[in-house]
Amino acid sequence: MIKKTLYFGNPTYLSLRNGQIVIKLPEVENSDSLSETFKQSTEVTRPIEDIGIVVLDHRRITITTGLMEALLENTCAVITCDSRSMPHGLVLPLSGNTLQSERFRHQIDASLPLKKQLWQQTIKAKIENQADVLEACIHSGVKCMKIWAGEVKSGDTNNIEARAAAYYWRNMFPNVENFTREREGIPPNNLLNYGYAILRAVVARALVISGMLPTLGIHHHNRYNAYCLADDIMEPYRPFVDELVFNMFQTYNCDELTKEIKAKMLSVPTLDVRIGGSRSPLMVAVSQTTASLYKCFKGESRQILYPKY
Repeated sequence: MIKKTLYFGNPTYLSLRNGQIVIKLPEVENSDSLSETFKQSTEVTRPIEDIGIVVLDHRRITITTGLMEALLENTCAVITCDSRSMPHGLVLPLSGNTLQSERFRHQIDASLPLKKQLWQQTIKAKIENQADVLEACIHSGVKCMKIWAGEVKSGDTNNIEARAAAYYWRNMFPNVENFTREREGIPPNNLLNYGYAILRAVVARALVISGMLPTLGIHHHNRYNAYCLADDIMEPYRPFVDELVFNMFQTYNCDELTKEIKAKMLSVPTLDVRIGGSRSPLMVAVSQTTASLYKCFKGESRQILYPKY
């Protein structure tokens, strides 16, 4: 079942009652002129078991520790946002799988040659998806990218990823003069940042559920990055976010992240992707990817199952 993403962008009281998240508005709760019956009628509840991601995007949101405990027990990812409404923090459960210790050991013991082969598969899948998305968005020839995908070596020692990325971003947004992909760059970089943050949370959550440490990557190894493996595994999924941003950029003024734009970006977990020969919501596909990754660490397989456009 596809889990829901809940976004809160206004002052809100969030608590737990009978396995449900209870949503209350402070201006209603603190009003002396409103009856208790009316206050109760304005409450909104949602089953905890249906929630996969919660986004907290306001400084006056109050959330109880009981609710946080219930969300994490349900392997829900909780994202907090900064003053610019950009995802800034990510809270995940420490334990997401009953065989976690065993799975950690297999992950830690993975050999360097295996990790290099897995990175080769990851970059090949990413470039192929980039090529397909670019062709779908701007109807441009991408033969060179298809060739580059086939030239990726173990560990991507020839850095084909960077060559493909330079070509991809130079052509992805033809209406933006001299567009470059930079975290603090001009729009639609802001939309890409937001979408990637949601995607990262989806991947990190799936890794925890599959019993792996999101910190220990197969390629990324920044000592200050707590989500190196999530950043590795999300690479082939990025182009699906790029396509969403491309389509939104044709319709909206993206100079700032309005609530309407953020609502659209929160559809990332439900984006339609093709994996294992069938269509699937992105969140479900990511779970299949992380499950296949563990099989590689355990020695049962040598192939990660990644989506295709």
